[in-house]
Order: sequence, then structure tokens, then C-alpha cells
Amino acid sequence: MFLVDFILHIDQHLAEFVANYGIWIYAILFLIVFVETGLVVMPFLPGDSLLFAAGALAAIGQMDPFLLGLVIFTAAALGDTSNYHIGKYFGRGLIEKYKLINMDYLHQTERYFEKHGGKTVIFARFVPIVRTFTPFVSGMGAMPFKRFISFSMFGSLCWILTFVPLGYFFGSQPIVKENFTLVIFGIIGISFAPIVFQAIKAKLNKNATA
Repeated sequence: MFLVDFILHIDQHLAEFVANYGIWIYAILFLIVFVETGLVVMPFLPGDSLLFAAGALAAIGQMDPFLLGLVIFTAAALGDTSNYHIGKYFGRGLIEKYKLINMDYLHQTERYFEKHGGKTVIFARFVPIVRTFTPFVSGMGAMPFKRFISFSMFGSLCWILTFVPLGYFFGSQPIVKENFTLVIFGIIGISFAPIVFQAIKAKLNKNATA
């Protein structure tokens, strides 16, 4: 329940963090972004809405937007690197032992990465949950590390340059501030739209071939 409240009222919680911890807010943001992307077991931490809210605080002088972007970029790069190597060294063992993923699905995913790997890594950064599992699957042999990290860093840069400026320029507007929870719902809905679309598409294809 705390996580749900934190996500829906993330602007208020971040403002409290800034007031209580000052410069340590950057360490807190680093930790949240790193854990979301670096540990495969924590895919539900806020990402897009966090950047938007942080950008809004930067607009009113409570954070430095350039330092904010640098911290988030570093956290995302290190998180993806960590998750990639977890997948590389422990992925198959974890899946086979705990049956986390159907092996047929895993093989399909690996074949998809071989064909569309680069753009998948880039676009995955914009999709919650998917951005957590993409480095893990990539590390299991779907993509060489140098190729993965180059696309990962580009995707992270695009992600940051999308949501932080949106928060910076629009987050402090009165209509947005007064309806911030609705805005967060909107960001979450847009972020999950690709997952919903793919699920509906797969369902329709399955029905068509049945």
C-alpha cells in the first residue's frame, strides 16, 4: 500500500525527501532507478512518473536538472549492467530451478532479440516491467554486452530527455499541480499501453489460428 501511495502521490513524497534529506535526494533517486532496472525482482518501482515529478521539482529550483539527468542516467546504465550480468551468470539456473518463465517463451524471446534486439532494448526503457526483464534476458545470451549496453545507454538518454523535460516545463503548471494524481495515472496508462496492445494482439492471433 505504501508503494501505491508513493507512486500516486510521488510529487508530495519527493518534495518531503528534498525537505528532509537535501542533497541526498540524488542518492535516493539513484537507488530507486538502479533497483528498478538492476534487480530483476523489483519491476514495480516507479520510473516514468518519478522522472516527471523530479523534473517538476527541478523547475522550481529544488533540484539541479543537469545533475538530476546525470544521476538518473548513471543509475540506469549501472542497473542495466547489473541485471544483464545477473541474467548471464544466473539466469538459466534461476528459471530452470524456480520455473519463472516457460522455456518455450524464453526461446521465442531469444529469437526475437536476434532479429529486433537493438530497437527492443531502446523501446523497453519506456515500458515498465519490460525494462526490468530486458537486460536479464539479454544477459542470458540474447545479445552481446557491448551491443546491449550501447542500445541501453541510448534508450536511457532518450527516456531521460523525454520525461524530465516534460516534468520541468509542465509539472509546475497550476492545472497539472492540481491534478497531479490524474497526470500520474495518465503516464502509467501510456507506459503500459504497449504491453496491453501486445497482449490483445497475441490473443487475437491465437484465436485466429485456433
